[in-house]
Amino acid sequence: MVTAQMAAYNLSGALACAGLRIQSTRAYQVKQNIIVLEDEADIANLVQHHLQLAGFTVRICSSGDQVLPLARKHPPVLFLLDIMVPGGSGFEICRQIRESRDLARAPIIFLTARAGEEDRVRGLDLGADDYITKPFGMRELTARVRAVLRRFEQPLTTNIVTPDFELQSDSMTLTVRSKLADVTATEFRLLHFLASHPGRVFTRDQVLDAVWRDMSFVTPRSVDVYIRRLREKIEQDPENPRYLKTVRGAGYKFEAAR
Repeated sequence: MVTAQMAAYNLSGALACAGLRIQSTRAYQVKQNIIVLEDEADIANLVQHHLQLAGFTVRICSSGDQVLPLARKHPPVLFLLDIMVPGGSGFEICRQIRESRDLARAPIIFLTARAGEEDRVRGLDLGADDYITKPFGMRELTARVRAVLRRFEQPLTTNIVTPDFELQSDSMTLTVRSKLADVTATEFRLLHFLASHPGRVFTRDQVLDAVWRDMSFVTPRSVDVYIRRLREKIEQDPENPRYLKTVRGAGYKFEAAR
């Protein structure tokens, strides 16, 4: 009896004799790369171990000055940054990432013992996407990483065009008065959400649900920080905005240009 395995082997051999080759069609999934800035070896090893179990490739930096060179060599899908580290604080590294055109769109999660609200707001102001305080559980960390990545994987299908700026969804780019502007993925999604519903007033909680979803660290004050950042990027006069309007006592709305 000729088995299927034998038949396949005979076919491969026959093709080989004829000078032909069978190329496997099995797809190999490339693991997503995460860069972790953490100078405490025990914590770094624990984070690396659990994220690797979750299917990620994890590269550790123990000093801030190692992060950008490593990221340019191995571009990550996400950064995990401690704040108090040698070679430049996590805040400074976050700022450098957001100012780097080739890395700016990668989400950033702070992983730190600094739990004060001012530190959280400063992290947001620099462009962070989540903020996890120590001590933390490994299941929580993995869930938060996946939640941030899911948020950025959900496609946006419409482009937004105004007299002052354009949002291109396929490339997630913001062009302001004919110049490409630096914008994080969260900023892009927030502006796209509001601009997709011109004239409609959203409370801060509604904005949180629509843009951040299950990100528990984000507060209504966080929305204010992001709105201010966006106004500085798209408005000719951020103090007297044309597009991103505050509705006193209610929330925010996007006003279409007339």
